[in-house]
Amino acid sequence: MIPAIVFVLIIALLCAGFLCAIILLQKRKRKLELESLQEFSKEEKEVQCIKQKHTFSKWLNQGKTWFGMPANSILVIFGILLLFLTIAPLIYVIIDTFTVHMMEVPLIPNSKIGDFTIYHYKTLFASSKSWHLFYKPLLNSLWTSALACVFAILFGGVVAYLITRTNLKFKKLISTVFIFPYIMPQWTLALFWKNLFMSTSCTGGYAGELQALTGIVTPQWLVLGGLPIALVLGLHYAPFAYILIGGVLRNMDANLEEAATILNTPKWKIFTHITLPILKPAILSTILLVFSSAMSAYPVAVTLGKPINFTVLSTQLQIWLQGNGTQLGIGHVTSLVLIVIGILILTMNQISTGSRKQYTTVSGKSGQISKNNLGKVGKWIISFILIILVMFVCVGPMVSFALESLLPNQGDYSSGLTLQWWTSKEVLRNGYKGMFYNPEIWIALLQSILLSICCSLIAGTIGLLIGYAVSKKRKSKLAMGVNALAFLPYLLPSISMSAIFFTFSTKISFLYALPFLVCVIVGVVKYIPFASRSSLNAMLQLSNEIEEAAVIQNIPWVKRMVRIIFPIQKSSFLSGYLLPFISCMRELSLFVFIAPSGLLLTTLMFQLSETGLPALENAANLILVVVILIFNFIINKVTGASLDKGIGG
Repeated sequence: MIPAIVFVLIIALLCAGFLCAIILLQKRKRKLELESLQEFSKEEKEVQCIKQKHTFSKWLNQGKTWFGMPANSILVIFGILLLFLTIAPLIYVIIDTFTVHMMEVPLIPNSKIGDFTIYHYKTLFASSKSWHLFYKPLLNSLWTSALACVFAILFGGVVAYLITRTNLKFKKLISTVFIFPYIMPQWTLALFWKNLFMSTSCTGGYAGELQALTGIVTPQWLVLGGLPIALVLGLHYAPFAYILIGGVLRNMDANLEEAATILNTPKWKIFTHITLPILKPAILSTILLVFSSAMSAYPVAVTLGKPINFTVLSTQLQIWLQGNGTQLGIGHVTSLVLIVIGILILTMNQISTGSRKQYTTVSGKSGQISKNNLGKVGKWIISFILIILVMFVCVGPMVSFALESLLPNQGDYSSGLTLQWWTSKEVLRNGYKGMFYNPEIWIALLQSILLSICCSLIAGTIGLLIGYAVSKKRKSKLAMGVNALAFLPYLLPSISMSAIFFTFSTKISFLYALPFLVCVIVGVVKYIPFASRSSLNAMLQLSNEIEEAAVIQNIPWVKRMVRIIFPIQKSSFLSGYLLPFISCMRELSLFVFIAPSGLLLTTLMFQLSETGLPALENAANLILVVVILIFNFIINKVTGASLDKGIGG
């Protein structure tokens, strides 16, 4: 028994040992496999790390190389900046039109601040109040803008034709003076019109200059309302039509008309069948751009429309946004309507000039301009009439402002003239002294000049850099995108931009507390298109070889810009700085919601008008016009740039 038991135990132990050996061998095998896998994974990890480091360094080097090119860095930086300054406020205002505001809670049942709502759109477009709130002001805006286009085309186009295509006398004088209304503030002609034609037959009227001097009592429809608004806007934008149409007329090939003359074609038929079709693109562009500008015009509409409650969209917008807060959302919807109208009109302009038939007006056969003979007597008569008309429109406002500032009381010519509104040290009315002793007016003028300098320097520099970068990378999508963003503010009406940035700044406490800074920001954004287009056109004229030669010599980019590129195209680059300066000095619509009444001279003048101080308003207007003309004269002399250059004289 015992040996059998021992045998069984030995067999069992051998089996157990064998099983243990197998298990140990399996564990050892697995351990070796794991160790080999770990060693392989370590090597793989090291390889992956090396690859990642190589890829990262490769990307880093590519990034350094890409951003090392100044054009790329400029496009990225200003692309982000323009996105924030143009798209972000616009998106915010769009969202705000669907939001319940604090003062609107009682008007919207079961609502609280911040809720989603379509109340603003419904009230403006589909309510019992829509006619008076929106449709009537819209119709007023449409027909006054259309009529302004007609006046601008007729006046500017006729003068351009007489200057370029006839033997008119005193061309240089007429051409130089004719652009004054466009240089001066927009409401200058409106105030002049009111001073001249106001009569006792008007609502709240008084004896204006015409009635005081001749006894003629003008009807109210000629002084206040839609017709005078359209007339004044047409006169203001007539120089724009003169520049566009005059440029085409001057560059037309004389052979086109001479060929028709040889065939004994009547002059009227030559004009209607040859000259007019060639002018069609310039006329269409003028109509669309003048219409867009007139739709958003605020100063003229409020000066000549407010006394009789004649409202347009721009004046309604001012009422809603500066009211008691119950119509903020409706005001934002209206500003979006003006923006959409402006974009549609300018898109139509791009389509009409981009898809139209080609009109070849300049060829290599003849550069002679065919001029019509007005006759020995006719040229003097027409020249004399045109000089009187141009002087009346351009010089008349300054004479009127000077005369009105010397009246003791508005419309009172019986008491003679006085200098009290200029020289009095005593308080005359409503806390104001004479012009020379009113620090508020001179501070406002200095702040207007300072604002114009800041906007021109910043907008001019940004525009110059964007123009440079886009010209270097003009085939890339990034360059096209930044170029489109830089041009976008041109499509936005000034008063709509003022409303957008006013609303945007109220949500940012430090901006709301610094209105001058907000004015600088909105001015820079608005005038960047002028500077960028001017710089882009200048850069496209330069060959890349000029800068490449400097790159080969390892000349830094800043030195290349300062020493080579800028001096070559100095005149074009300077216009990118100077045009924003002149535009900012005469601007009101862009700052009407942002700037307090005493911050700028343009806003202060409207306060003087509303507080019953027309003599001081006229005096301040005269000073502003004179300052703008002085700066424009200095600019022309220093740079040689002139709006009418190449058209007349």
